[in-house]
Amino acid sequence: MIKLIASDMDGTLLDANMQIPEKNVAAIKYAQAQGVEFMVATGRNRLEALPSLKEAGIDCAMITLNGAQVFDQAGNSMFMEPIELETAEKVLDLLEKEDIYYEISTNKGTFSQSKERRIENFATMVAEAMPHLTHKMAIAMSAARLEFLPIRFVDSIREVMEQDDIIVLKIICFHRDGAAFLGPAARVVDESFEDLFVTSSGQNNLEINHRLAQKGIAVAHIAKDRGITLDEIMTIGDNLNDVSMIQTTGVSFAMGNGLPEVKEYAKYVTDTNVAGGVGQAIYRAIEENL
Repeated sequence: MIKLIASDMDGTLLDANMQIPEKNVAAIKYAQAQGVEFMVATGRNRLEALPSLKEAGIDCAMITLNGAQVFDQAGNSMFMEPIELETAEKVLDLLEKEDIYYEISTNKGTFSQSKERRIENFATMVAEAMPHLTHKMAIAMSAARLEFLPIRFVDSIREVMEQDDIIVLKIICFHRDGAAFLGPAARVVDESFEDLFVTSSGQNNLEINHRLAQKGIAVAHIAKDRGITLDEIMTIGDNLNDVSMIQTTGVSFAMGNGLPEVKEYAKYVTDTNVAGGVGQAIYRAIEENL
């Protein structure tokens, strides 16, 4: 019987409006009533993840930034897997050479050097999720959402990294042409830095973490901390940054809208994020005692 459920957020727990469908909320609370712990495992930082969870009345532990930082239910940091500052500097050199837009997530928040490029790149993601929107509408929605995101816009990220107590946890890149543009950079980073792990949570982004900052590794840490086995954990996800935990646990679901690669690794496939696939998976796992 499962004792813990770890769910991705974007494309999984959240619908196209970045909200948690009521079907998912009801299933999560049903699981908690059965004594099953629920937590999220997301590429977002904690402050980005909190609003949707609070709106739904879900209070839980969090694996954030793909496993770079884990928080307990009270919001206390349990552990971190940072990127060495010297390594981060070299990665930024590479990205800037190719004129790739990037942000860094740190112990002091997420930093960007261009609000305009941030809005443009997020608008591309919005348009993918809602193809009926015009580009102008996607830009407007992206700009509106940005007002609620804890991103700090600065003139120089390099100066931020010079602060004595700064810790870099993740570097994320965006480009509207997706893998066609970001693929070569991903290969260079992967081949040049043995201590880094390159993944993605969408068609148009690239996420760079320490090699030990992966959702699957974080889930294993949680299992050890809880005194449970990986076979007693259920994971749910849709994209490449979910594969490490999908591969790791005894029960795993890929979303109906998930990538083919994720579906290949998962033991089961549930409905889409828009249709409340997480809720469907939770009910099935508990009722069928998977």
